[in-house]
Amino acid sequence: MVLYAHSLPAPADKARWEPLREHLECVAQRGALFAQPFGLAMLARAAGLLHDIGKASAAYQAYISSEVSQKGPDHSTAGAREAVTLYGQQLGRLLAFVIAGHHAGLANAVKGRYEDGPSALLARLDKEHYPLECYEQWKTLALSLPERKQLLPGNSLKEKSDYPGFYQYFLTRMLFSCLVDADFLETERFYAQAEGLPPPARGGELSARHVEAIRAYMASRRKTDTPLNIMRAEILDHAIKKAEEKPGLFTLTVPTGGGKTLTSLSFALEHALRHGLQRVIYVIPYTSIIEQTAQVFREALSLPDDILEHHSNFDWDGPGPNSENDSEQEGRDGLDKLRRDAENWDAPIIVTTTVQFFESLFSARTSRSRKLHNIANSVIVLDEVQTLPLPLLRPCMAVLEELANQYKTSVVLCTATQSALRKCDDALPPQREGAPRQGFAIGGQRELAPHPEHLYTQLKRVQVEWNQTPVTDEEIGRRFEQCEQMLCIVNTRAHAQELYAHIGQMPGARHLTTLMCPMHRRKILAEVREDLKAGRPVRLVSTSLIEAGVDVDFPEVWRAAAGLSSIAQAAGRCNREGRMKGLGRTVVFEALDPAFQTLSEPTEPPVLPKLRMLRSTIPFWEATRAVLRRGLDPLSLEAVHAYFQELYYNKGYQALDAATLPNGRGRSTSFSILPDIAETVGSFTFSFATISAAFRMIDTALEPIIIQWDETARTLISDLEYADYPPAGALRKLQHYTVPVPQKVRMQFVADGLCRVLRQEQYGDRFVVLEADNNSLYSMETGLELKDPSYRTEESNIW
Repeated sequence: MVLYAHSLPAPADKARWEPLREHLECVAQRGALFAQPFGLAMLARAAGLLHDIGKASAAYQAYISSEVSQKGPDHSTAGAREAVTLYGQQLGRLLAFVIAGHHAGLANAVKGRYEDGPSALLARLDKEHYPLECYEQWKTLALSLPERKQLLPGNSLKEKSDYPGFYQYFLTRMLFSCLVDADFLETERFYAQAEGLPPPARGGELSARHVEAIRAYMASRRKTDTPLNIMRAEILDHAIKKAEEKPGLFTLTVPTGGGKTLTSLSFALEHALRHGLQRVIYVIPYTSIIEQTAQVFREALSLPDDILEHHSNFDWDGPGPNSENDSEQEGRDGLDKLRRDAENWDAPIIVTTTVQFFESLFSARTSRSRKLHNIANSVIVLDEVQTLPLPLLRPCMAVLEELANQYKTSVVLCTATQSALRKCDDALPPQREGAPRQGFAIGGQRELAPHPEHLYTQLKRVQVEWNQTPVTDEEIGRRFEQCEQMLCIVNTRAHAQELYAHIGQMPGARHLTTLMCPMHRRKILAEVREDLKAGRPVRLVSTSLIEAGVDVDFPEVWRAAAGLSSIAQAAGRCNREGRMKGLGRTVVFEALDPAFQTLSEPTEPPVLPKLRMLRSTIPFWEATRAVLRRGLDPLSLEAVHAYFQELYYNKGYQALDAATLPNGRGRSTSFSILPDIAETVGSFTFSFATISAAFRMIDTALEPIIIQWDETARTLISDLEYADYPPAGALRKLQHYTVPVPQKVRMQFVADGLCRVLRQEQYGDRFVVLEADNNSLYSMETGLELKDPSYRTEESNIW
């Protein structure tokens, strides 16, 4: 009797169906290839050979032969049980997690703390509580399973991390990625060949042409006309020389305006080529600048198809051919290709967000986990590393260290304000008194910039002032009247709109916010740069989106109270090119809430002013204020180090691993990820689903609304609505016309008839468009008008 893994629609001959043995062998071979660079090839092979043995049951073979559309019987638990029988409680359970979860996602070992996930592993392994039909027929396939001693070098799962249990936990996740991606790709290959077509094209890896392209581009930009350009060239040359260093952890500490974006890309490409690394992953904290950075890279390399953008504006999670019933072939149109590339990051250069990157590293979902094995053997550039959220700082550090130490990955911590994460900084609080220093083991020789202290002195272009008296919007408005070219950055979109109302009638007044679609913001920034260069009035009010990677040059910048790293970023928009005769002026101020009224009775006790400040901003401002009171130059490395030391110690050890876990009643409970992993490693009872639910870098998930901003947007929307499949390039172009909003806001807009969902039967709720009749809700001055404009942005959720 021939056992089958995948069928074809009638009237296809069964001879064209995929035999189960062939599928298992192909998945095992591809999975082993994925795992070879980090020594897990035999484990991946075993997982591949066992993952679908449940399909050998009579029930599954009857299901696959039926033309009735229904959910097939469970076929993943069988392989999980057999793995434990063959390989014991540790290696066997490791494989069992991976095999049992290859459709539904990684589960918890035991039921309890988080119920909204796949069935607990131990329950599925228990034959009494989770009976299965006999599947002994799989043994007739005569698969060549590896012996136990072959699975891991030295047959060891001994600790290899400073974080107890994390080595085993992450090894399981990496093996899961290899199996899931191999299974998806092999299923995709079978259905393509059944139609007489080759498998859809995928992205590929880095090659010498990428390095040659960046060398030529940087040579064309090399200038020696100003001291700043000379300094940028020296930084670039020094970083490239460091490309010879062995893979691992690096820092790149360059003041704002020092050219760190292209320098870090140049180093990453050179380093990857010299050490055989497969791709560059550039991680950016904010969606508001990801398109800009990707465009810079496309211009630099002239290889636009080799750069993949992946972020929350369009996330392509959804069912493919490998859903539980395995009955539907995935199409090869533009939508499916973008989803595939985004799921497994099979491209030479990835530009993504901090949220997408780190949540994928801890996610239990198959679609997010597919990419993990492609993160290994790569160069990761973490831009603005100081923005890592404090409640998840230690888990983030643990996974970066694991990638660098065990998976041949280089990680570049790139920032103007290096966040004192090294052991030598002695800034992170220890777990207990007398415990070893915490932090990365990164020595001075791993710094890519030449003499960072000297750079900060040489590139000083701004004097930072601290206005210690709280100010009102009226006072800021009066300063705008006096200063024709001035930028003011505030902490909330609501405040930005109110402050703009005070200056909107002044010459050159403009407003910038993530409530504007990227194309709108791009237009405003182009006008701002042109007017600044021409000496015309530019009075700009912005949220923090302008601080990271936006190239503008004002003589004066005001920054509402925030963390020192935010102040340094704001100062980077002041006298950026060093063209002023003296230093630029950056003013740090506390914004007074207009609702605050001073008491008239002098006998009453004094009342502290009520300041306009997000609750999440307060601890960062308190640490900044402590540094400012010491009289240190806020932009000096000494001040930056003092700031992070103050911040981390004020927070304390526990607060740096303090995720929150939804409890299903609109509330959250505290959850520490690393201690949970440490407690469960001995028994191999990891809580994958719970950790996945807890590891959230932003509190509010954002979903895109497409804005009919210009004729190009309207044409793209029409093509998406009426074409059989999205035209090539349409989806990428549409990203430039989206505004991210909370899911509940978008749903309300649809319910109220303000937005419509395009082709819901085909795409679900992926494409939601603001109706043309409701374009009055989108202002050319302030962007999308929301009923509740006070919600926190992605930028304000990450610190």
